[in-house]
Amino acid sequence: MTDAATATAPIDPWLLAKLVCPVTRTPLRWDAARGALLSDAAGLAYPVRDGVPVLVVREAEAI
Repeated sequence: MTDAATATAPIDPWLLAKLVCPVTRTPLRWDAARGALLSDAAGLAYPVRDGVPVLVVREAEAI
């Protein structure tokens, strides 16, 4: 994950570096176009609402 990718995320970079997908336990990456955290391994996009990541599988969208 690059600094440019984390700089535009509405989440603290320290927290973003610690977040993992609840399904695969792999790191998440910020996608500014979707406004979501992506799990490439699970093929899911987790929404971020008011700066809070919603890491609930039933709230995620398939990518």
